[in-house]
Amino acid sequence: MKTILIVDDEPRTRLGIQKTLVTWSAGRHRIEIAASGVEALEWLKVNSAHIIITDVRMPEVDGLQMLEILAMRGQLPVVFVISGYAEFEYAQKALQLGAFDYLLKPLDKSKLIDIVKRALELDSGRERLGAMEKLVDSKLLVAGIDEARYSTVIKDAISYIYTHLHEAISMKQIADLLHLNASYFSVLFKEQTGVTFSDYLTRSRVQRAKELLVTSRMPIWEISEKVGYQTAKYFIKVFKDNEGISPSQYRHQVLDAEQIIQ
Repeated sequence: MKTILIVDDEPRTRLGIQKTLVTWSAGRHRIEIAASGVEALEWLKVNSAHIIITDVRMPEVDGLQMLEILAMRGQLPVVFVISGYAEFEYAQKALQLGAFDYLLKPLDKSKLIDIVKRALELDSGRERLGAMEKLVDSKLLVAGIDEARYSTVIKDAISYIYTHLHEAISMKQIADLLHLNASYFSVLFKEQTGVTFSDYLTRSRVQRAKELLVTSRMPIWEISEKVGYQTAKYFIKVFKDNEGISPSQYRHQVLDAEQIIQ
């Protein structure tokens, strides 16, 4: 039996999601609730959750801070976040920190159930392969945790990267957009993030490719285009250099694991 934890400080939203999932699961899954990030973290000290559905904006400890704390504990399950249109930047940040997906308010019940189904499938693959470590790039995670201390320039650069991952991006291009000398920008980026600009860009593209490989049935050539590579051949080379296996092998490992009955 899988456990799904709902974290939201708004009683109507929290109980509405719980009621929807209890009805849908029909006893197949355990549905738990927490009224705050603090309450959720306390609950998770003695319990475990396979899926966490959390609001991004909550008092004391918000959804992003909870993600960071769980990551540092080595206890990050499959998480997706709920946000309003005004909080969309928080949802983007959550994805950078390793969240599986996001859902915008007001919540659509069918979309909620669909995303829970996909999250459960992903959890099954991660559970059997130890794919949490493989799916979330540790250097990107560390860089994301430190992002609150970044200068506005570096935050803008990272935001641009994630918004334009599907396009050709160069360090000079972003430096020019930010009205900075490229050499100075290069030093600044490495100093604040701990990785070079090119390494960060490559890791971000591979990270997004892994998410698409796990959560979609897109062909490899289409995924390569979605993450900014002009040819599938070069994308496969970059992916293999970073992950040790090809994109197809990565996908098959997850799919094959999901067919195992334990």
